[in-house]
Amino acid sequence: MTLQLHRPDSQGGLRPNPQTGRDWRLDLRSRRWRVAALGNTEMNPTSTRMAVVFWAALAALTLVLLLLGYGTNFWR
Repeated sequence: MTLQLHRPDSQGGLRPNPQTGRDWRLDLRSRRWRVAALGNTEMNPTSTRMAVVFWAALAALTLVLLLLGYGTNFWR
């Protein structure tokens, strides 16, 4: 017994509620499930190439700083 097949009645019990045969896929086509096109005019996305260049440059700079620090005995 589930609430899909039985509904509460006014006396505190459950009464049978037959299935209406409604297609559940109609609910998925509802407007509330559609994604709205949201445009953010304040954001300019970074290209993939520039992001890779940034992280590679940051890694190279970190490596140079570590090598210089250990080479000059700054970090002992």
